[in-house]
Amino acid sequence: MSVVDMERRQVVVIGAGPSGAIAAALLKRKGHDVLIVERQHFPRFSIGESLLSHCLDFVEEAGMLEAVQAAGFQLKNGAAFAWGEQYSAFDFGDTFSNGKPTTFQVQRADFDKLLADQAELQGVEIRYGETVTAVDVERSKPLLQVVREDASRYQIEADFILDASGYGRVLPRLLDLEAPSSFPIRQAVFTHVEDRIDCEGFEREKILITTHPTRRDIWFWTIPFSNGRCSVGVVAAAEQFAGHSQNLDQCLRSFIDQTPSLGRVLANAVWDTPARTIGGYSANVKTLHGPGFALLGNAAEFLDPVFSSGVTIAMRSASMAAAVLHRQLQGEAVDWQTEFAEPLKRGVDTFRCYVEGWYAGTFQDVIYHPDSSPQIRRMISAILAGYAWDERNPFVSEPKRRLRMLSDICATETV
Repeated sequence: MSVVDMERRQVVVIGAGPSGAIAAALLKRKGHDVLIVERQHFPRFSIGESLLSHCLDFVEEAGMLEAVQAAGFQLKNGAAFAWGEQYSAFDFGDTFSNGKPTTFQVQRADFDKLLADQAELQGVEIRYGETVTAVDVERSKPLLQVVREDASRYQIEADFILDASGYGRVLPRLLDLEAPSSFPIRQAVFTHVEDRIDCEGFEREKILITTHPTRRDIWFWTIPFSNGRCSVGVVAAAEQFAGHSQNLDQCLRSFIDQTPSLGRVLANAVWDTPARTIGGYSANVKTLHGPGFALLGNAAEFLDPVFSSGVTIAMRSASMAAAVLHRQLQGEAVDWQTEFAEPLKRGVDTFRCYVEGWYAGTFQDVIYHPDSSPQIRRMISAILAGYAWDERNPFVSEPKRRLRMLSDICATETV
């Protein structure tokens, strides 16, 4: 039997995406030894291109804000919604939570590489092209089996593991933590285009969410970038794609052809990139933490892309986990359930409530209501900007009740 190399590290982070880079940098800034193991090589494509304002709070905490601001990404100041001839825009500079007034729309290949490079500049070691194939958390210190690209293997004994592997969901797979999501199986078909948008009223500084004219559970994203291109995608229940072309480009274009307001926005677009698809992405886990490990971002739970909450949840989980782990590594007694899992889940459940309300139509009724009060719009805008943990906001502290009450009023008034 060959001898496998073994090394000792304090913290091992699986994955160099946004949650991994942020968590690693925060721990390194507190003086801890941190290693990131990343399966791919950066830059690499990722979906999730429209950031929320709350993201930048964590980018700033990790000492990366200046680099992100200097990178030339498209400024984003809000979110716009369109359904038929109705249009409703929310301004992130005017929210109940008074958070960051702007954020960015980013090509994730560039953005994720920037964050990872910034973590490296702060002293974090990143090993690209290496895959974690097994983990033993039954020991006093967790043990990871890692395979390099040349198929050679080694082991790492760590004090703690943070799983930031995103859709790869490394620890949930290896430790049998997967749990079914409560969301129906939906699918997205998307591409990047040279957009040449010359449409009156269109704002490059906002994501545009367009509701299908007759089927309100089908929606589109249009996310402009700073280089004259934009990301365009359609999201629908998997069965809605039945009868559409197997050719993804034709499939996407046919959905857009059914939606005149979006067709006008994209009238001059150059469709120069083959469409891709991702499906069955909603995921959940039995637990967010265990002996010697915690799960961050999409490695734990992914809801739905409609409100661009994925990267925000990922970064929020990274910041919270890094703070708890720092105290634990200093010898303090910590409670991962009450100090990490439960407070994180409160904000995730707020987003979940509005995602469910979106597909049910109740939240759309509120968004498209022509006469909603400025105060209520500011509360909703705060959630759309990512501040789903601000319990001062009544729409955060009691999301289900408030949404039901509001949608009832809107439905009554539109009759």
